[in-house]
Amino acid sequence: MSLSIGIVGLPNVGKSTLFNALTKKSVPMENYPFCTIDPSVGVVAVPDERLAKLSALSQSAKTIPAAIEFVDIAGLVKGASAGEGLGNAFLSHIREVDAIAEVVRVFPARGGFASGGEVMHVSGKIDPMADVETINLELILADLQSVAKRHGNIAREVKRGDKPAKLEDEALAKIQAALEAGQMANTVELNEKEKSIIKQLNLLSAKPILYVLNGKAGVPDADTSELAEFIKNSESESVRVDAKIEHELSELDGEDKQVFKHEYGISDDGVNDLIRHAYHLLGLMTYFTTGPDETRGWTIRQGSTAPIAGMAIHTDFRDKFIRAEVVAYDDLMRAGSYSQARKLGLVRTEGKDYIVKDGDIIEFKI
Repeated sequence: MSLSIGIVGLPNVGKSTLFNALTKKSVPMENYPFCTIDPSVGVVAVPDERLAKLSALSQSAKTIPAAIEFVDIAGLVKGASAGEGLGNAFLSHIREVDAIAEVVRVFPARGGFASGGEVMHVSGKIDPMADVETINLELILADLQSVAKRHGNIAREVKRGDKPAKLEDEALAKIQAALEAGQMANTVELNEKEKSIIKQLNLLSAKPILYVLNGKAGVPDADTSELAEFIKNSESESVRVDAKIEHELSELDGEDKQVFKHEYGISDDGVNDLIRHAYHLLGLMTYFTTGPDETRGWTIRQGSTAPIAGMAIHTDFRDKFIRAEVVAYDDLMRAGSYSQARKLGLVRTEGKDYIVKDGDIIEFKI
C-alpha cells in the first residue's frame, strides 16, 4: 500500500529541513517496489518498538518496518490558485497525496518576532495563524474552481433530471457554500453517498491535515493560542518539532546521538512523533508476519478484513484466501515462542470476515 503525506508550507518555514530529517529515516527502496523513486519522495519507516522485539523472538535474518511516503512539495505563496509562484503545478502535487502535513513556523527571527534576523519570514512577520489562513485559502480557492467546473460539466444531466447528476449537484452545492464562506471542504458533513461522490473530485481542502509547528529549542514560540483553538475546532491533529535539531540528529549515530539528545533534553526523535501522527491521520495500522527469514510490518487501513489485509503482501492472499492463523502481539511475547503460543491456545484460526487488529501476527493460508 503506497499512501503519501505531502509536506507543504510557506517559504522559509523549515519545510525542506524537516523533509531532509525525515529522509534520513528512509527504508531501502528495493523493499517497496511500487514507490516512485524521486528526489522529493521519501519512503520512511514507521517507528514501532514491537518490530525489533518480534524479530529477536523469531531470530529473523531480516527486519523490515511498515512504511509511509512523504513528498516534499515546493513552497506555496499567496496567489498560487491564480498562478503565482509555481501555481497550478504546486496545487497539482498536493492533489496527488492522501493527506497534508502543513508546516507552520513558530520560531522567531534572531532578535525577535520581526523581519530581518536569521531567517526572514516571507511576509516579514511571524504570525502562525495568518500563515495557516494563507495556505488554506489557496486550497479553498483552488477547490472552488474545481467545484465550479464540475457544476458546469453536469449541468445538462441535472436539467434532464438524471438522478445521479442531481445527487452530485446537491453535494457540490453543500461544498460550494462552505468554500465560499471560507471553510475547508473537510468541515462539511456529508452522508456516505455524498462522500463517495465528492471523493472523486480529489478536493485539496477535503484532505486530512496534520499541522506541524516548527519551533526552536530554548526559544519561546510565537503566540499559537489562536492556531491551537482553530486546530481543535477543525478536529485536525498537530505536532511540534524542531526541524533544525531533527536534521542535526539525523546526521548522528550511536553515542554521539545520545550525547546530543542529553544536552538538549530530548527523549525521542521528534520526527518519530510526526511519523506516528501522520500514520494515524491516514487511518493506518500495522500487522506483522514473522519467521526465521524475515519479520515485517505491513501497512493496512484500520477496519480491514483478513483477505484485504493480505493484499498488502500479495493479491493471492485476497483472491485465494482460505483462512488465517492469528496471534496477538502481547500474547505471543508472553508465551515466548510461536510454538508455545500454539500450545496455550493463543493462536486462532480466523475466516474471511475477521477484522485485523493492530499488532496481529498473521500467517495466511491459501
